[in-house]
Amino acid sequence: MTVLACDLGGTNTRLLLTRWDGDSFHQVEERFYPSADYDSLAPILGDFLGGLDDAQRPRSACIALAGPVYDGTGGQQARVTNLPWTLDSAALQAETGIERIRLINDFQAVGYGLATLETEDLATLQDGQQAPEAPRALIGAGTGLGEGIVLPQEGGFQVLASEGGHVDFAPTDDTQAALLEFVRAECGRVSYEHLLSGPGLARIYHFMCSRPGAQPGESLRQAAASGDPAAAVSEHALDNRDPLAVEALDLFLRIYGAQAGNLALTCLARGGVYVAGGIAPRILPRLRQGPFLDAFRAKGKMAGLMEQIPVHVVVNDRVGLQGAAWVAAWVAARL
Repeated sequence: MTVLACDLGGTNTRLLLTRWDGDSFHQVEERFYPSADYDSLAPILGDFLGGLDDAQRPRSACIALAGPVYDGTGGQQARVTNLPWTLDSAALQAETGIERIRLINDFQAVGYGLATLETEDLATLQDGQQAPEAPRALIGAGTGLGEGIVLPQEGGFQVLASEGGHVDFAPTDDTQAALLEFVRAECGRVSYEHLLSGPGLARIYHFMCSRPGAQPGESLRQAAASGDPAAAVSEHALDNRDPLAVEALDLFLRIYGAQAGNLALTCLARGGVYVAGGIAPRILPRLRQGPFLDAFRAKGKMAGLMEQIPVHVVVNDRVGLQGAAWVAAWVAARL
């Protein structure tokens, strides 16, 4: 059977047409679309499907998106968190001719995609002691901050969606308390996504530059002004080209590790914590060096428990797309 998977992100929308033979997927075609260039998902789907012949057209599709999905009487509806888009599965089915379209949260897709990964798709930060039947926690910073929980069940597993990236940011030291006040002046209420995201890393760097005695580097200033500020900060930090960038990235990692630990405690993720999203693979050398794991483990009486939880970085950037394909195949098999 041929199915369509869509990983709808705030930056890019990625489409994959693939055949499922009952054991494995075989890619037919894959394309990227800059999300900001379109007013909605419909024209992207129209462009992609318009080039297919009748034999290639999918029976089912799964669209993974950042944002909550609601089940209604006529289908599913969703509003994309970091785009001014709303989706309606029934309307998309009518527009595309696809028999069944399923909407899921993007980190649900990551959870389903874990089953498709190979050993080389993971970079281990902490071996821990994995309990295979225990929950797994998912967290990932990119355009926003995604979270999810994988619950093993007899004969399979269930992936729970979460909007935990939007919970209130909780400072753990005086520096983070000052950061909270700095970001509050800009955003009002401050969530973890305000800090654990591409825009969040840029905010943290601006905070570091605002402190008394700070001397922002000219190279980084020019790089940030001409392109992606978060990428400029991380690149200058990884190369040790800018002391403030190093401080900003380390602060980002301490907050990241703390929230990953919060999620692990919430669901007792003895099955492991999986760090996905677009940022983690790019800063993997820094993730291995300490601030992230130090903050992850710093949970008082629970520190011993935290040391036992495996922590992995997902370095395969197709994990969400592969998870969406898996769901699309599951849907097609039940039509």
